[in-house]
Amino acid sequence: MALPPISRTPAKTSYDVVIIGGAVMGSSAAWFLSANPDFNGSVLVIEKDPSYEFSSTARTNSCIRQQFTNPLNVKISQFGVEFLRAFRERLGGDPEVPEIILQEFGYMYLANNPATAEGLTASQKQQAALGAATRVLTADQLAAEYPFYNVKDILLGCHNPRDEGYFDGATMFDWWRRKARQNGVEYVTAEVSGINRTGDRVSGVTLASGETITAGTVVNAAGPRAAATARMAGVDLPIEPRRRYTFVFAAERPLERDLPLTIDPTGVHMRSDGQNYLCGCPPDDDPAVAFDGSEFDHSIWEEKVWPALANRIPAFEAIKVINSWVGHYAYNVLDQNAIIGPHSEVANLIFVNGFSGHGFQQSPAMGRGVSELITYGEFRELDMTDLSYERIAAGRPFVERAII
Repeated sequence: MALPPISRTPAKTSYDVVIIGGAVMGSSAAWFLSANPDFNGSVLVIEKDPSYEFSSTARTNSCIRQQFTNPLNVKISQFGVEFLRAFRERLGGDPEVPEIILQEFGYMYLANNPATAEGLTASQKQQAALGAATRVLTADQLAAEYPFYNVKDILLGCHNPRDEGYFDGATMFDWWRRKARQNGVEYVTAEVSGINRTGDRVSGVTLASGETITAGTVVNAAGPRAAATARMAGVDLPIEPRRRYTFVFAAERPLERDLPLTIDPTGVHMRSDGQNYLCGCPPDDDPAVAFDGSEFDHSIWEEKVWPALANRIPAFEAIKVINSWVGHYAYNVLDQNAIIGPHSEVANLIFVNGFSGHGFQQSPAMGRGVSELITYGEFRELDMTDLSYERIAAGRPFVERAII
């Protein structure tokens, strides 16, 4: 089904739901709403940049894991895997919708000190109790199964060989957007300059063009711009854009088997990426940056990444960078976890923000959750109340130790 070009002007002046931000979170929420048989309202998605060039979505590494330390985050990702495996069916069985393949080489967390080893062991037991296939490997077992690792300083590793790896997130996002539009969701290319609020309600948004759009519910899905968007309604979010570096490299001596997404004690992570390899890390100095900043610190590779790669996998002493980019986390400075649900004092302003690097894998559960909140006034399938704004207002972190 051919879709018309996306307009720069909304077709109407009033909608039941206005979603600010059309990247993966906004499009997930839009699709889940449009596919919910109990929701029959109108939805407008407003996206400033139709190229999504500087969005977190465009620069994601599209990975998913169950290796979290909080049971809720484990369950959120388990639904993500379930959704990916039945993607075409979930989107109505349309034969044009591609199947999404999950490359299941898993995550490998490495521990080089007793405290980290103890934490990984405890987390593995909890993950296994929730149905994850996580396993703990001693240094000897690591050396036998993955002989390319240097494990001289490693006490143990924690690995999940099932339902963890990477997938084609761009396809998931693209088809959410297409199907939402087919279902009647309207997308426009425009910039929101204000959120109109009276007392404990928002009434809609004002566009940079000066046009006012009335809304029954406003959803903030603005990614790294989430705090600036929230301030338009006179409320605060502890979210800021943070740079995260990614490098794709070729190895002179490729490994004999897939490299799990390995989280090295240095903070550098690495994995197979087709015939090549992908790695990344945060900068040691990690301030907030401009929303669309693409400044690249080239010393990161020479001084931090390459030494860590070569130390952990000696075969990576001879490698060549073939691509690199810097993307942005929507970094929740309180606890690096999602904020989903209404503001505690503005009931019809809903947040789906602050994912701090694990948003793509959580986007199916988050879109479903937003749809449930708007349609039923509560979570139905998975209670995510622990991720609500109330904890932000109280300064009460949602504790999750497995943050990359």
